[in-house]
Amino acid sequence: MEKIYDISQLDLSSYVRHGDRVVWGQAQAEPIPLTQNLIQNRKKIGKLKVFLGISQFPTCLPEYSEHVEYLSYCGAGHNRTLAQHQVLDIVPVHYSQLPRLIEDQQLKLDVVLIQVSAANAQGQYSYSLAQDYLKSALRHARIVIAEVNQQAPWVYSDEYLTEADFDVMVYTDRKIEAQHSADYSATTQRIAQNVASCIPDHSTLQLGIGSIPEAIMQALDQHQHLGIHSGIISDGVAELMQKGVITNQKKSINPGKTITGLIVGSSKLHQFVHQNSGIELRSTEYTHHAATLAAIQKFIAINSAIEVDLTGQVNAEIANKTYVGAVGGALDFIRAANQSHGGVSIIALPASGKSFSRIVSKLQGPVSTPRSDAGLIVTEYGIADLRGLSIPQRIKKMIAIAHPHFQKELEQQAMDLALI
Repeated sequence: MEKIYDISQLDLSSYVRHGDRVVWGQAQAEPIPLTQNLIQNRKKIGKLKVFLGISQFPTCLPEYSEHVEYLSYCGAGHNRTLAQHQVLDIVPVHYSQLPRLIEDQQLKLDVVLIQVSAANAQGQYSYSLAQDYLKSALRHARIVIAEVNQQAPWVYSDEYLTEADFDVMVYTDRKIEAQHSADYSATTQRIAQNVASCIPDHSTLQLGIGSIPEAIMQALDQHQHLGIHSGIISDGVAELMQKGVITNQKKSINPGKTITGLIVGSSKLHQFVHQNSGIELRSTEYTHHAATLAAIQKFIAINSAIEVDLTGQVNAEIANKTYVGAVGGALDFIRAANQSHGGVSIIALPASGKSFSRIVSKLQGPVSTPRSDAGLIVTEYGIADLRGLSIPQRIKKMIAIAHPHFQKELEQQAMDLALI
């Protein structure tokens, strides 16, 4: 095992081979000094492939595609630019399937680049900001190169890493670029209030990331004894934990613990999760596994969408012919919430864009969530509870939560399509 204390001495072309597929931590878990070094040495390495998660930093650019093939499960963050330039290949699978695809080498990964925290007194390195599918990747990669960042938070987990897990260790001391929440629009706040009204005390929540989930967190500040079991958490979770709203005490599994696979947010969030025994990272094999989710009572799955049709079908992947979303973990959580005693699935979205309705008669993209899994659809204009309703009943409910400007048009379209 090699240790490098000066990043300028690193040359990843010494470790990465022509034709290798490389994976690294997503969002703020990206080991930026390593990924930048990889891209800088792409011509020396020869053709290589990278598997991307959420790209918060513009490490990979379309102009590098002559030497780098881009593959991802999502179009989030800077992946959107790659998709717009048609140099991003998408693996349209459920997030829960990624570990098995890696294990079976149907999704072959040769090199893992990972950011970890400094070791504790027992010599244990924390996954820091992401465990998700990295745990599976570490087990099957030919070589693992770790950035040991002195400023990465040490986060509790069900397992930790030691020097034996790494082939190369590169020591850094860099500040992790924070992600700050934007100001919420009046529309977003109304959506958040509508969603909050659907969430009973003592629920266990799953949320995505973005302005709507963060606004929902703020709207829950009068709730009691909420819990978190999610693929990702951000600042709103930390704030509600500090206020005593999220206590996790009523959870049916992992009581007292916020469970997540990925942490994304501000420097305050990073400070909050550091050595906080109330927060645990887990792998995708656990966070999204059907057996895990089946054990959660009062499970509320809150997810977003690009558009929803009048019967409850959800497109969460493609907008304007560009891949911007993901199949992701939504359906894993949605189905679990629908089966959970006291649980429900919530899809939250604005009723319209600048000049178009996001409640539509016909989806412009794929069906990411079928109408058979529809629960509550929420916009700033209200809540459509589609559970147990016929198609004509659903259409009436959906039109009622569309922007008023588009309601008559949607009703006519539904008639033209013989839906009503």
